[in-house]
Amino acid sequence: MGTGILTIDLDALAANWRALDRLSRGETGAVVKADAYGCGIDRVAPRLVREGARRFFVATAEEGAALRAVLGPGPEINVFSGHMSGDTGLIRDHALTPMLNSPEQAARHRAALPDAPYGVQLDTGMNRLGMEAADWAATRAGLEAGPLTLVMSHLACADEPDRAENAAQLKAFTQMTTGVTVPRSFSATGGILLGPDYQFDLTRPGIGLYGGLPYAAAQPVVRLSLPVIQIRDVAQGEFVGYGGGFIAERPTRIATVSAGYADGLIRYMSSAAQLFDGERVCRLAGRVSMDLLTVDITDLPEPPEHIDILGPQQGVDALAEAAGTIGYEILTSLGPRYQRRYIGG
Repeated sequence: MGTGILTIDLDALAANWRALDRLSRGETGAVVKADAYGCGIDRVAPRLVREGARRFFVATAEEGAALRAVLGPGPEINVFSGHMSGDTGLIRDHALTPMLNSPEQAARHRAALPDAPYGVQLDTGMNRLGMEAADWAATRAGLEAGPLTLVMSHLACADEPDRAENAAQLKAFTQMTTGVTVPRSFSATGGILLGPDYQFDLTRPGIGLYGGLPYAAAQPVVRLSLPVIQIRDVAQGEFVGYGGGFIAERPTRIATVSAGYADGLIRYMSSAAQLFDGERVCRLAGRVSMDLLTVDITDLPEPPEHIDILGPQQGVDALAEAAGTIGYEILTSLGPRYQRRYIGG
C-alpha cells in the first residue's frame, strides 16, 4: 500500500516568521513544540535560526532535549511545563530554561539547580498554567534575585479580538509585572495580531508559522498528496464503505486513496471533506476508515494517480472545519506513515 507525501515548504515557513517578526515591536521567538507542530523540528528549527530566531519554546523537557540535539549550544530553549519532578537532569544536561509555574516548581528548581536560569509563567486569567497573583507576590523578590530570564503569560481568547477577556488579561499582566527588569512575553500568534499593546519585549509565534489561523495572511506551509490505490465504477444505488455511508445517486467512479484516521485524517470528516485534483474538487464519499478514503472522482476528465487533501486550494483550517476541529489538531495529527519531503532552503 502506498503512502502519502507530506511536503513542507521551509521557505513559506520562514516567510511567515519574518512577517510576524515585522509585526512584533520587540524580539520574536518561535514555538516548536509537538515536533514543530508536526512539521519536524530537525528541519524547522535550524531554518528559523537562520532567519534570526534565538529563543525557542517547547512543551516538555524531553522536547527541549531533542531540540538541543538539533540546535547545539547557543539558542535559548524554554520549557512551558516548567521544572517537573524528574526533569533536573534534562534541564542541566541540555541547558534548558524552565518556565516555573508554581512556588513548588520554583523551590524545586532553586534547590536542585541554584545557578541555572529560569523564567516564570503567570496566570492572568486562563486558569491553566502559571502562578496566580498571590503566589507571584510571595515569591517575586526571591525569584528576581536569581538568574531570571523571562516573565510570561498566555492569552486565552487572542484569536477572537473583540473578547473582553483579552483586555482583562492584559491589565492583569501589566499590573503583575510592573517594575520587572527582565523581558516580558505575553503574545503568541493571536496576541501579535492584537497589536503593540499586547506584544511587550518578546513574542512567541506558533500556529502562524505553520500556515494556520488566526494569521490569515500566512503562506501555506504543508501539502498532503495521497496516492490512489484503486479506481472502480459504482452503479446507481450501490453503497461505498463501512456502514454504507455513501450511496451513489448516479453512476459513480470511486477512487480508493491511501490514508485514514491512523494518519490523522479525523473520522468526523466522513462524507464532508473535499480533496483536489489540481483545481478540481472531489468529495469524500463515505466514512474515513483506518487506512483508506473513498473519493468521488466521477467528474474528473482523467483518473488521478494522487489527490491532494492539503495544499494551496485547502489549508489546514479549511480541512479542520470539515472535521469539526481546529487547524492545530490537523497539523499535529499528521501521522508518521507519510513520506515527509522538504522544499525550500
